[in-house]
Amino acid sequence: MTHLLGLTGSIGMGKSTTAQMFRDAGVPVWDADATVHDLYATGGAAVALIGAVWPQAVVDNAVSRDILKQIIANKPATLHKIEYIVHPLVAASRRAFIAAHDDPLLVFDIPLLFETSADKWLTSVLVVTAPPDLQKLRVMARPGMTDAQFAAILSRQTPDAEKRARADYLIETRTLDGTRAAVQDLIADLKGQTDA
Repeated sequence: MTHLLGLTGSIGMGKSTTAQMFRDAGVPVWDADATVHDLYATGGAAVALIGAVWPQAVVDNAVSRDILKQIIANKPATLHKIEYIVHPLVAASRRAFIAAHDDPLLVFDIPLLFETSADKWLTSVLVVTAPPDLQKLRVMARPGMTDAQFAAILSRQTPDAEKRARADYLIETRTLDGTRAAVQDLIADLKGQTDA
């Protein structure tokens, strides 16, 4: 039976880097953010559906995330309507990914894993974490990031302490080598469980 491992962590905790380490080790990874990006891109399944409700959000046959953000900022309740359209499409992509792979371990990179109750269908959850000062250093190094934006992003995410408390597995991402070694150990452990 395939082990479905959820991967999450707050902004700046090293989730994307950790996901790439799983890929580098040959583990298939489904990426929730990349899926939404594809749905919004030219020809994406969400373009016509979003455009039917918010035509101003479609530019050059693709959904403009910047315009959607402005719409949400002006009317926060809009977010729930967008989620109502997009979440079923994301779920369909995830089901297709699972159906397409016959591997002992699959990883699901989901930034808002607990916020969307994804832990209910996953076998287990891995949370990546780092000390707050290192987290802030990483986030503030991103182009255009401000303290206000960082605070706003954190306010929408389950706090790191709660994520850690709800995790089945934890990896602290202080160094690349340490993180890579922890990923390799976890892969060996989880694949060993599916072989048993």
